[in-house]
Amino acid sequence: MKAIERLRTFREVYGGNQQFLAMYSSIFGGITTDPTAMVIPLDDHMVHRGHGVFDTAAILDGYLYELDQHIDRFLRSAAMAKIKPPFDRENIRSILIQTVSASKCTTGSLRYWLSPGPGDFQLSPAGCPQSSFYAIVIKGQSPPSFKGVKVVTSSVPIKPPQFASVKSVNYLPNALSKMEAEENDAFVGIWLDEDGYIAEGPTMNVAFVSKEKELLMPQFDKILCGCTAKRILTLAQGLVKEGKLKGIRLGNLTVEEGKKAEEMILVGSGILVCPVVQWDDQVIGDGNEGPVAQALYNLVLEDMKSGPATVRVPVPY
Repeated sequence: MKAIERLRTFREVYGGNQQFLAMYSSIFGGITTDPTAMVIPLDDHMVHRGHGVFDTAAILDGYLYELDQHIDRFLRSAAMAKIKPPFDRENIRSILIQTVSASKCTTGSLRYWLSPGPGDFQLSPAGCPQSSFYAIVIKGQSPPSFKGVKVVTSSVPIKPPQFASVKSVNYLPNALSKMEAEENDAFVGIWLDEDGYIAEGPTMNVAFVSKEKELLMPQFDKILCGCTAKRILTLAQGLVKEGKLKGIRLGNLTVEEGKKAEEMILVGSGILVCPVVQWDDQVIGDGNEGPVAQALYNLVLEDMKSGPATVRVPVPY
């Protein structure tokens, strides 16, 4: 009991600025709303070997946004990491929705992990009897604000394609890249691939609007295929029809092309659509948030609030 009391005191004193409202763990086979109990075993291979995958989904107005798209990517990552889930897809989906329901959270985020599970401290997960599934609901505020940011070219090596295309818990390069950016008064670092082409940010994709009003985005063959980025590409087709964009193209982009673009945009589930006004020492466009970024931001918000059933899953509170 003393250990529990100390854990509770620690949470109260050092809990940070995020509120954890509910957690599911396959270890104890249920959901808890007590942050003190939101723990995982130290011998879980996700902890001491970094062998695990995760994904996330936004919660807005009592709906989960792009839940199914994120689950599909989650299961692809699991297969690439050679982790067999303890449940089938429908059970995973049901558990996630039930966890959000138990949290009573209407605006926030749902994050979930899959690992080989606990068992030992060996390198191979052969001694782990059962894979583990965890999920947590984090209380959030209103959607991110639309404000221009500065980025820098990251000096931290990018992950090779085999690992970059898996949404794994191996985020040391990502964390170091983010820290390097903060040390240079920037929001994030931008990775280049091994051929020097623009790749991605540490937790987001990147897009550009050329002077010819074409929406450009690096192709997904060497980087993580972002669910929000893919949705943006679909929503942007409406801007083409309206004449605000001339076209949409995926392909290799040089740093010179990126820095000379009319607009530069970061895209991700945590930031939605974030305009970039400076990259290294180069001001992007006229140094202000661009009209296409604003239009895409509005389209994503509208999609989250009133989009089709394919991207909005109601939570039965």
